Amino acid sequence: MFGQGLLKGLAITWKELFTRKVTVQYPEEKVPLPERYHGRFELDVDKCIACGLCANACPNKVIQITKEKVGKKQYLTKYVMRIEYCLFCGLCVESCNKDALKFSHVINMNQYYRDKVRLVLVDRPAPEALPEEEPAEAAAEHPAGARAKTAKAEVAAGKAPGEEG
Repeated sequence: MFGQGLLKGLAITWKELFTRKVTVQYPEEKVPLPERYHGRFELDVDKCIACGLCANACPNKVIQITKEKVGKKQYLTKYVMRIEYCLFCGLCVESCNKDALKFSHVINMNQYYRDKVRLVLVDRPAPEALPEEEPAEAAAEHPAGARAKTAKAEVAAGKAPGEEG
């Protein structure tokens, strides 16, 4: 009655002594991460259209987006994530319809100071004006390209008879 607990504990100890070790010496050895691991966030700025779906999907309101309208396009000027409040739930990544926001396999996100915990993915000024379309002289040099553009515009507008749009 009194020695059974001790014997059970020793049996477990002897059993674990000869099994394969599961710990690794971390900085020198790396554990292979699964494909769907939620590490540090990455933003592909060229794909992002500054729609704000990721900020709306976040339950903790971690994402702060600043955008400016230049011409007819919205331009992303600042994208900040307050990682200290992030749940790493992945709702922001799932809601991105352009696949601009992704998880990476970076696991080392430790910081010494709290103000450096924030993740600034984009911080840039908006351009003065977007480059305009090709002028008429350039279209005259490439008449085939100009005809293709006008044909696409007519098809899109539904003005071209006999063409699908």
